Amino acid sequence: MIKTLIRIGLFLILTSCNFNEKKTTDTAKHQEPYQLGLSIKRGKIVYGDMCITCHMANGEGVPRAFPPLSDSDYLRENQTESIKAVKRGMSGEIVVNGLAYNSVMSPLGLSDDEVADVMNYINNSWNNTIDNFVTPEKVSKL
Repeated sequence: MIKTLIRIGLFLILTSCNFNEKKTTDTAKHQEPYQLGLSIKRGKIVYGDMCITCHMANGEGVPRAFPPLSDSDYLRENQTESIKAVKRGMSGEIVVNGLAYNSVMSPLGLSDDEVADVMNYINNSWNNTIDNFVTPEKVSKL
């Protein structure tokens, strides 16, 4: 009985995680040149609107439920898969910093510009120094 209640609770958390109303603006409408600094600033807004609920303000996630983005070995070693996850969602088991996660990340409905911006923000926040400037063109090719 308790296991069933825990499973129901986890299901509710997993399915409600990405139900935030999309508040971000399409960065393609911005007139600024596509530069890393500006992309990171826009990505912070996207993260606050769409990702913070599950991955938390500090990027540490929720152990065994939502993987950390902070100092994440998976993020460092799987940039292409991470970009695809932000763009299209993800399911199935992954191992992040030695812990297994088997959650569902629903597609967020982000534009290629927003995916690039949030990836640049994540790649340069919370002890991450991932040298991979993500552009909307890179995202669209995936």
